[in-house]
Amino acid sequence: MNLFDVYPLFDINIVKGKGCYVWDDKGIEYLDLYGGHAVISIGHSHPHYVDMVSKQVAKLGFYSNSVINKLQQEVAKRLGVLSGYEDYSFFMVNSGAEANENALKLASFHNGRTRVIAFNKAFHGRTSLAVEATDNPKIIAPINANGHVTYLPLNDVEAVKAELLKGDVCAVIVEGIMGVGGIQVPTNEFLKELRQACTDTGTILVLDEIQSGYGRSGKFFAHQYSGIRPDLITVAKGIGNGFPIGGVLISPMFTPVYGMLGTTFGGNHLACAAALAVMDVIESEHLVRNASRVGSHLMAELKKFPQIKEVRGEGLMIGMEFDQPVKEIRSRLIHEYKIFTGASGTNVIRLLPPLCLTITEADEFLSRFQKALG
Repeated sequence: MNLFDVYPLFDINIVKGKGCYVWDDKGIEYLDLYGGHAVISIGHSHPHYVDMVSKQVAKLGFYSNSVINKLQQEVAKRLGVLSGYEDYSFFMVNSGAEANENALKLASFHNGRTRVIAFNKAFHGRTSLAVEATDNPKIIAPINANGHVTYLPLNDVEAVKAELLKGDVCAVIVEGIMGVGGIQVPTNEFLKELRQACTDTGTILVLDEIQSGYGRSGKFFAHQYSGIRPDLITVAKGIGNGFPIGGVLISPMFTPVYGMLGTTFGGNHLACAAALAVMDVIESEHLVRNASRVGSHLMAELKKFPQIKEVRGEGLMIGMEFDQPVKEIRSRLIHEYKIFTGASGTNVIRLLPPLCLTITEADEFLSRFQKALG
């Protein structure tokens, strides 16, 4: 049996990682400025993370959600304190797509409506809804199970208000910072007006912080730059540092009912151990502050490169837009200069490094990047 060929793959077999570096099966070292789609938050093979997960797997990897799991309770309590959402509840799942799917279910259950508003080039996981964020015309946005999705321009609050007045929208879902869509940042004014418009119309506001959360933006959640509080917040990726975990932070306005949501593997004991280890390291190593400091340095230096049309983002979630396709540049970075980066569409290079990236490592990237640009 062969793998189902839906991902273009570099012919590089990564077998080991430590901090912000990875090695292939030939022993070649690479600087990792992508972190597996923003998944690696505290660095590859962090010793505290390895210790906690290995100790847990030696005791118990998983048991049914029909019994008390005190590790889940500890994850929820710690996350509430760390994120500033102590009065919210937490529902654990396995991925970002599953988190968004459950958030939209909650929204529809709450107000009885079915339509969802998202934004052009957004990506919320193909299970729930997606838009064509690639250049492949064969990728078509699936329909949300609860109804249908209307896509609007990001930062156009008047367009959103017009749709909300129709009275059939259950939720507006927006990324704290667009990832797959090219590191597009919602303005603070837009998010504030969006919050008020949703409140005025009984519409649920969902903040997708799957890529932009867990300290990546220089705040715990990217939307916290605007000072708003969404009704639902979805998380995944960086929460587990490579272990598949997702979740929904749920406002007190929602009343839980037995059977409302369900998951088999969500919040399993290994996932909880991984999540707790990540929060330990984020706190003890001050990684949110580090993301802000190193990210500001990187963005300031990248803006000096005349070849780059625009630099966008916050913290260690950075997009560099070029006037020409970036495929060749990324290929040189990987094969000649041994640096992993990401891409969005045709013309944008994405940087999503581990949050432990140092100024020295950032400068190492900048030096190699300058050479790759010629």
